[in-house]
Amino acid sequence: MADPAEIITFGCRLNAAESETMRRLADGAGCRDAVVINTCAVTNEAVRTARQRIRKLKRERPEARIIVTGCAAQTEPGGFAAMDEVSAVIGNQEKLDAAQWKALAEAADDIIRVNDIMSARDTAGHMIDGYGDRARAFLQIQNGCDHRCTFCIIPYGRGNSRSAPIAQVVDQARRLVDNGHRELVLTGVDITSYGADLDGAPKLGDLVSELLDAVPDLYRLRLSSVDGAEIDAALFERITGDERVAPYLHLSLQAGDNLILKRMKRRHSREQAIELCEAVRARRPEVAFGADIIAGFPTETEEMFRNSLDIVDEAGLTYLHVFPFSPREGTPAARMPQLPRAEVKARAARLREKGDAALHGFLDGLVGREEDAIQESGGRARLGNFAPVRLEGAAGAAGEVVRVGITGREGGGLVGARL
Repeated sequence: MADPAEIITFGCRLNAAESETMRRLADGAGCRDAVVINTCAVTNEAVRTARQRIRKLKRERPEARIIVTGCAAQTEPGGFAAMDEVSAVIGNQEKLDAAQWKALAEAADDIIRVNDIMSARDTAGHMIDGYGDRARAFLQIQNGCDHRCTFCIIPYGRGNSRSAPIAQVVDQARRLVDNGHRELVLTGVDITSYGADLDGAPKLGDLVSELLDAVPDLYRLRLSSVDGAEIDAALFERITGDERVAPYLHLSLQAGDNLILKRMKRRHSREQAIELCEAVRARRPEVAFGADIIAGFPTETEEMFRNSLDIVDEAGLTYLHVFPFSPREGTPAARMPQLPRAEVKARAARLREKGDAALHGFLDGLVGREEDAIQESGGRARLGNFAPVRLEGAAGAAGEVVRVGITGREGGGLVGARL
């Protein structure tokens, strides 16, 4: 019997969720013995890394049939199709279509199926009953983005924002919880824009409230990256007042300087970001914050960059995802005056160093405490505040809720033991 399709995933949690859907669609269609590369397009480096992986894979497994999809395939289909190693290229809309996988199983190579993503009108949901790891499951609630930040190519890879109806999301949440998942992670491209395209224009807070109330057996609900400018009142109340919402927010911050934020076409100021963190922390002190920050955006001066460094302390950020600015062809920022690449990389290194210090200080403050955690595979567990814990001694089953005594820090994680 042919081996099931292998999926190699780059990029965000949304890609991870869609990879699970693709695995089932490919196997169901009989498209086996294939390796599917689910690419990311957020930076030039992400695209380059995908190309390197494809070449390396073909050298190691010359018989492999390589199918490329994802955001980079959507935005640069011709470039991937021109690679000798690639057998087929399919777009972000096509990769979730069962008929496309059936055609791939039956057709010859040299296939390009990438349509205009801006024409996509389907909602985000794809019913998945479970994931292999019972610790958590990704629940896709939204896709696409209606905003046009000057640095971002993703709307051209994902299309306009479209949401899954609340009833559909709740139904899928029940299925996942019934199949043993203790934590659900709400994913999408811009989840805080949820619902604007649906009848009645519900907000993300409405969805979160309905899901938590309708699925009482769900132990923990986690939000992926959120835009602080779009957090509605109901969502704020659930984040700060419902213990089943994980005490962790990852903010799509991007910069700590107001002029750079304006040139990025972001919709918040540094002061608003700091105020949001203060307001959440005042109601729920245990909440930890992460953020995406771009270093070396065009026209960024040293003083502007220092504002990004300073906001780590001023907002109390713990987990930083640092991106050296990458000019993406077709975006306004690519036409702005660029900084020398050496300076961009140096600023990214300084920002990462600042982030590491903030993370280590946060983790050190947890040593000696007892916390509830969800057991993961490989003798690890994760706290609600996103901190990973390496468990010493006997480990339980993935998905089990355990009480952990934190005994120390180990790099960017914790060490502890089950109590």
